[in-house]
Amino acid sequence: MQKRKPPVRMCIGCGAHKDKRELIRVVRNKEGEIRLDPTGKMAGRGAYLCYDVSCLQKCRKTQKLARSFSCQIPDEVYDGLEAQLLKEKEAASVAAE
Repeated sequence: MQKRKPPVRMCIGCGAHKDKRELIRVVRNKEGEIRLDPTGKMAGRGAYLCYDVSCLQKCRKTQKLARSFSCQIPDEVYDGLEAQLLKEKEAASVAAE
């Protein structure tokens, strides 16, 4: 029996291809809300980011997240995503210990 390849996704911030579990999903649902999806199972259009604030800042600067979701993203949403990302990064580091 063949061993399955792990799913690979690309970070929209830095462009690095990584294992899906090493990235966090950003999702835009039908209501237009944009949030982090740590489970990777929320309904809606998704994009992937590294657990690194600099990748989110690159997305903000180059508008890659806005292009992925085909909508304008206000600064408050980016600020909220950054706060959520920092919390998720802390939770992931605590769980790894």
